[in-house]
Order: sequence, then C-alpha cells, then structure tokens
Amino acid sequence: MLSTDTDILATAEAWRDAGRGVALATVIETWGSAPRPVGSHLIIDQEGNFLGSVSGGCVEGAVIAEAADVIEDGKPRVLEFGVADETAWRVGLSCGGRIRVLVEPVA
Repeated sequence: MLSTDTDILATAEAWRDAGRGVALATVIETWGSAPRPVGSHLIIDQEGNFLGSVSGGCVEGAVIAEAADVIEDGKPRVLEFGVADETAWRVGLSCGGRIRVLVEPVA
C-alpha cells in the first residue's frame, strides 16, 4: 500500500524533529505517460531511509542519490527524467513520458 501525503509529510517532520537530515522530493511536472502524478512525494533521510514514491520505483534510486547531496549542501535541485534521456532508460523510466522532480531540504 502506498503511503498518503499526510503520512509522508508527518514522517518527514518526525525525522527532522529527531535530528535527522531530511530531503523532500516532489513531482513538479509530467509529460506523456508518467508513473506518478504531479504532487507525488518521496522523503529521504541522511541514512538513505525513504518513504513514498515519485515514479513507482523507476527513478527512486537516482532521486535518493541526489537527495543525499541536497541534505549535505542544503541546495535544492530540479531533476528531469525522460524517455529520450539515457539516464531514464538506465534507471527504468521506459514508459515514454517525462517527469521533473524538485528535491529540497526539509528545514
């Protein structure tokens, strides 16, 4: 079962309150066939624990890796994955669409 946005955001707050570094990834744009809708969330802590989904599993690994950098340097990033992008095929986004994901620190 997929976690709700409320569960995900409450968990991000709890992790932050416990002193963990946390990043929030949010789908901000989709085009064509995309596995998750705009507004979908994934949270990641400094240890690599995560909750939620931005792509149904296809690009989560790449997003989690970028989140580690966001937690470390505090600078948000916008990531783009698409069928024409070699990275998309490598990480599994072969559905024919494109997604843009904002990854930002939870302060």
